[in-house]
Amino acid sequence: MSWFSRRKRRNYFDIEDIFEDVFEEFKRMEEMFRDLIRESFARNLEKIGSEGKPLVYGVRITIGPDGVPRIEEFGNVKITKTGKPLLKEEMEPLVDVMEVDDEVWVIAELPGVDKEKIKVRATENKVIIRAENDRKYYKEVELPAEVDPDTAKASYRNGVLEIKIKKKKAKKEEEGKEVKIE
Repeated sequence: MSWFSRRKRRNYFDIEDIFEDVFEEFKRMEEMFRDLIRESFARNLEKIGSEGKPLVYGVRITIGPDGVPRIEEFGNVKITKTGKPLLKEEMEPLVDVMEVDDEVWVIAELPGVDKEKIKVRATENKVIIRAENDRKYYKEVELPAEVDPDTAKASYRNGVLEIKIKKKKAKKEEEGKEVKIE
């Protein structure tokens, strides 16, 4: 039963009770998430973890500009469609993509990598990041707007890679020639 249903049943809305119920819902969701992870990983993690590689799995939940929540996974453990975890050799870094004025910014966390070992490839609608050091990273990032790959500039400091690319300028529609009506 949701907190709103319980509140409706009591027929009053006390702000302290509402916060208490909301926190109870969060606690319940956290327990459900833990159970889900235990069930889906428990059977296979022992096999995967025995290979001696670190297991990294995380999710980030954001709200897009359209108001729709987006769930993004990162790490080197991927969940297959069957619900079984799969250990990848390359880790997927946490990445942010932003549109700032006439540019698209891609910011990726790549801790523990030497600058010389990072390769970035840009196309009009995608950026591919690959890093091979003691740690391996790989990520293909779909861009929110078409960009001019020739304008791409990247910098790397303190484990954070910043890529800035100018958006393609929209082609002006031909204004045409005014036609006189006779």
